[in-house]
Amino acid sequence: MSKQIIHTDAAPAAVGPYSQAVAATGSKTVYLSGQIGLEPGTGDLVSENFDAQVRQAFANMQAVIKEAGGTLNDIVKLTLFLTDLSKFTAANAIMAELIPQPFPARSTVGVASLPKGAQFEVEAILVL
Repeated sequence: MSKQIIHTDAAPAAVGPYSQAVAATGSKTVYLSGQIGLEPGTGDLVSENFDAQVRQAFANMQAVIKEAGGTLNDIVKLTLFLTDLSKFTAANAIMAELIPQPFPARSTVGVASLPKGAQFEVEAILVL
């Protein structure tokens, strides 16, 4: 897969670890369903702790990406869902630690609730 990062000074700069846009070429597009911080073995939330849920959600996402034949480098678009947007900075910090640069395009959405009482969910689009 080849990624071209699109950036213009005519639009606001990213306010986190993401690109304004990404153009990608490849042979297969994969749309990942949202992942929350569930432990795969039990189906229970890993913790009530926000950071732990974010890390587990990304780990779950990475497992699905691997099964699809990809890596985190193949992500072209992420969508983050937070039940508390005051934790936006914490989610950004964890994402910046886990997702390789150049960062994919991304949206972050504040939501009233998520399944199983989760505080965070992530979904992705990959081009392999």
